[in-house]
Amino acid sequence: MTHSRTPRVGFWLPIFGGWLRNVDDEGMQPTFEYCLQTARRAEELGFSTTLIAELNLNDIKGPAEPVLEAWTTAAALASTTERLEIMAAIRPGFRNPAIVAKMAANIDRISNGRFTLNVVSAWWAEEARQYGMDFVEHDERYARTDEFLSILKGLWTQEQTTVDGKYGRVENAHLAPKPVQQPWPRLYAGGESPAAKEMISRECDAYLMHGDDLETIAGKIADMRERAAALNKSMTYGMAAYVICRDTEEEAQAEVARITDVKDAAGYAGFKDFTTMSQLERELSLRDYSVSNRGLRPNFIGTPDQVAARMQAFAEAGVDLFLIQCSPMLEEIERIGQQVLPLLGIHAAASSESSTVVTEPSRPSIEAAE
Repeated sequence: MTHSRTPRVGFWLPIFGGWLRNVDDEGMQPTFEYCLQTARRAEELGFSTTLIAELNLNDIKGPAEPVLEAWTTAAALASTTERLEIMAAIRPGFRNPAIVAKMAANIDRISNGRFTLNVVSAWWAEEARQYGMDFVEHDERYARTDEFLSILKGLWTQEQTTVDGKYGRVENAHLAPKPVQQPWPRLYAGGESPAAKEMISRECDAYLMHGDDLETIAGKIADMRERAAALNKSMTYGMAAYVICRDTEEEAQAEVARITDVKDAAGYAGFKDFTTMSQLERELSLRDYSVSNRGLRPNFIGTPDQVAARMQAFAEAGVDLFLIQCSPMLEEIERIGQQVLPLLGIHAAASSESSTVVTEPSRPSIEAAE
């Protein structure tokens, strides 16, 4: 396989105990021990990144089921891994921005520059109700995020920061030590509404997308590139995907049939909130929702050669980072790492001498991003 662009391949940390809403027991427990085992093996195999979702309720297995807390998990991983980029989701409606800036700088130092943030403006009204948070309407959530980021960036880059905002306030605030990464830890974000795209192109470093077909993803990247270019900056692009790799295509399709047998499961509790509280560009079916993050749409399904070829096509269209899900995670990470990653030009780590993650060279100046 020829590849003019070698993508990075990361994975979602399995904090929910699975990714399949139709399969009750996926053979992976929502425990830190399982997550750490997965993370350590993944970085040995050449995976670049782990994304830790931030939800207080379990969106996959049902609101009453266990789920790990994102930021304490991220801090623990920072001290127990060596090479992985640790990307923690952050939801402005649930957090004090000044405290987040302090925590992020600290985790970035613990990890020696491997900590990044996925900024999520939140959609689950029921979770907000249960946890006593104010849930605001769609565009206002992005206005709140905009203000939240201004506080983070100010504290990371200035000796003193004052912001008197509608949603947050800091006055002559100091933050030391600053993050290892300069000017700040990489900021990822996703969203499909005009308000989301405008804010992300202006304030963030990378755009994350749910899984979709090649033509749709290529169009989204072209749109965001145009938005970023108008601001004299560049961005990088990531996409979620569910991977089913088997020895034969028939085996892979049999697994698709098994996991998409839609039934009345507890994991569908958030479907209404997600589809009504978000502004989606395409209609979402229950079959799509049966696998997290629209992961089946890219069709990374088949033999190792087929999966790698499809991933390479998305890389050529501009995807820099794949954030994959698979089940059961530890076994499938092993298979994908051994059989698919080498076909993409990604090889197992040679040594553990360096603990600093290698990220994309494109980083904004403070002026360009603000």
